[in-house]
Amino acid sequence: MLDWSFWLLSVMSMLRACEFEVFGRVQGVFFRKYASNYAKELGVVGWVKNTDRGTVCGAVEGKEEAVDLFKKWLSTTGSPKSRIDRCLFKSEKPIANTSFTDFSIRR
Repeated sequence: MLDWSFWLLSVMSMLRACEFEVFGRVQGVFFRKYASNYAKELGVVGWVKNTDRGTVCGAVEGKEEAVDLFKKWLSTTGSPKSRIDRCLFKSEKPIANTSFTDFSIRR
């Protein structure tokens, strides 16, 4: 007999969401464009924008493996001319459904 609660929990844990903020030289170096392109390549949804503090912040949702790859990219790769000093992640949680339909650059 199939344990439905276990199945439901495993399905829900497949989707993850988190917010992020990237510090360093991340404005004026096409960071948002590269982030958006990579997010679309991975199939994750959310948004990214510049802040008045000179950082880039945003939110990402999608399959756990893809979100992990995006987080690694934010922390270590970025755009070719960027310099990432650190990346903070918060509000990471499993979700049942995504709340965005695509990945967008906010202004």
